[in-house]
Amino acid sequence: MAFRESLPASRIEPMTDRIPPPVWLVTSAIFHYLGPAFAVLLFTRIDALGVAWLRIASAAVVFAAWRRPWRGWRRRTDRRLVVAWGVVLAAMNSVFYLAIDRLPLGTVAAIEFLPVIALAALAARTPRNAVALVLAVGGVYLLTDVRLVGEPLGVALAAANAVLFALYIVLGHRMAGNDGDGIDGLALAMLVAAVVALPVGVTDAVPAFADPLLLAAAVGVGICSSVIPYVCDQAAMARVPRATYALMVALLPATATVIGVVVLTQIPTVPELAGVALVVAGVALHRARDSAGRATDAGKDTGTGEDTGTGKGEDTGAGEGPGSRPGADRTLE
Repeated sequence: MAFRESLPASRIEPMTDRIPPPVWLVTSAIFHYLGPAFAVLLFTRIDALGVAWLRIASAAVVFAAWRRPWRGWRRRTDRRLVVAWGVVLAAMNSVFYLAIDRLPLGTVAAIEFLPVIALAALAARTPRNAVALVLAVGGVYLLTDVRLVGEPLGVALAAANAVLFALYIVLGHRMAGNDGDGIDGLALAMLVAAVVALPVGVTDAVPAFADPLLLAAAVGVGICSSVIPYVCDQAAMARVPRATYALMVALLPATATVIGVVVLTQIPTVPELAGVALVVAGVALHRARDSAGRATDAGKDTGTGEDTGTGKGEDTGAGEGPGSRPGADRTLE
């Protein structure tokens, strides 16, 4: 069944309907790695928690000016989900910066991907998808060069960040398939995150308020790391099953390698090129299944009651069987 028949008209935007989900994921990856380029300036002047709060707060201001999400707060039926997602966003960003302050970024990225692999594995179920998962895992390993250096606290923080990133995917996917508009839900969650992270980050962020250049860099970090990529994530999450999205996240380190070549003239090694090839092959090989059991490529919009990775494989509202609601939203466990 077509995507437009499975979602309310208020949530359908022609642009997001036309662009394939992998394009949104690649765009998200590009801006995820442009953000740290701005953050370099901040790390030299501001502690990790201060950088995290500035990133969250600047993104919240942008979302507030753009979406004015509070106008629909009373009408939302997913307020608990919004608050929970905001708490996760606050904790995830704060813990991430604390982790990369102690460990190499590649090590943190590798650890971060482990729970995401589990989400993808939950719905592998077919030999083809199992092979796709193995290829993606092997590629990420080659790209990130996993090294658990002797920093127990750093490893613990990276592990906490990994769990929070998996929660970000689960809650974000649920928001994308909920009654309210996913972008407005994201905007509200970012406002919640700014308030939650305020007590632990605002003190360290004080130096930025006396330096316009630092504030400008913080806004750049917020837009590149939290606004553009999270919006792109919502556009992708609304159109693919959670397990498929989790596997497609493997594109992130591959995209980082390409950015290193184009922007920073960092020529990849042979193992890194092999890692890129394995990740791309894994994502291309993976196929989701619609409610009728038909195989569909990971990059194509199935638009039906897809397997959400919950293990139930049931129709999620797009079908017309007994008790279903025509045009109902997809929901996730």
